[in-house]
Amino acid sequence: MIVFTQENSHLGTSFRQYFRIVPALTEELKREAYRVRHSVYCEDLQFEFSRSDRFEVDEYDANSLHLLIRSVRNGTFIGCTRIVRPPSNNNDRRLPFEKTCAQTLDRSIIDPSRLPADKIGEVSRLAVIAAFRRRKGEKKHPINISEEDLGTGPIMRFPYIPLGLYIGTVELARIHDIRVLFMLTEERLASHFSRLGAQLDSIGAPIEHRGLRFPSMVEISSIISNMRPIFRPLYQAIAEDIKAELEKRNQQKTGTPQP
Repeated sequence: MIVFTQENSHLGTSFRQYFRIVPALTEELKREAYRVRHSVYCEDLQFEFSRSDRFEVDEYDANSLHLLIRSVRNGTFIGCTRIVRPPSNNNDRRLPFEKTCAQTLDRSIIDPSRLPADKIGEVSRLAVIAAFRRRKGEKKHPINISEEDLGTGPIMRFPYIPLGLYIGTVELARIHDIRVLFMLTEERLASHFSRLGAQLDSIGAPIEHRGLRFPSMVEISSIISNMRPIFRPLYQAIAEDIKAELEKRNQQKTGTPQP
C-alpha cells in the first residue's frame, strides 16, 4: 500500500510511478490474467479447483474484456479484472449474475434482458496477488479497501491497486460503449466504490456466494460525471495509458509504423 500525502496530491503522476493499467488485447496478456486468477482464486482462496496449467479459465472468458495491472518496479502483472459481455451466438444471453441471482434479482428496478446486449456488461474476477493484497485479516478476501485508505488527514494510505482496476474497468467500458455495469459485491466494497462519487444501486436481495454478495449496477456516465475531483487525474492517467495500448495494438495489426 502506497503512502499518499496531501503534499503529493496528483494521483495520476503518483500512480504511474508504481503501476500501469494494461488492457489484455492479446492471448499472451489474457494468459497473464488467467495466471493471476489462478494464484488468487485457486491457490489462495480455494474458490476454484487448481489446474495443472495454472490458468483459471471459465466459459465467460471468450466473450470478455480483460484488464491487468502491472508493477512498474519489477514488470510483473499483479492484478486483473474483466467485463463479461452477453454472448452474441447463444440463445441464452444472460450475464453470470443473472443466473446466480435468478431468484433474488428485482427486475422491477432494472431488467437486463430488456437492455441492448451490446450496452451492458458484468464486472467479475477482480483479483490481486497476495504480496500486494494482504494485510491483517485479508487472507480470505480477493481485494479490499479499508476505512483508513480513503479517510481524511495529512497522511493516508491510498489504495492505488483496487481503484486503478475499478477506474480502468470504467474506461474500458466507456471505450466499448458499455453503458451499464453489473456486479456481485460485498456491501462494504460497494460503499467504498461509491467514494469515487458514483452510487452503486442495489438491484435485488443479497445471496450467499463466497460470502454475502449484493447484485448491483452502476451507469458509466454517472461514474464519470460524478467522479470526485481528487480522482480525476488518476482517471486521466489511466485513460491515456489504455488509449496508448489500444493504438499500439491497432498499429501492430495494420502494420502502421509507430511514431
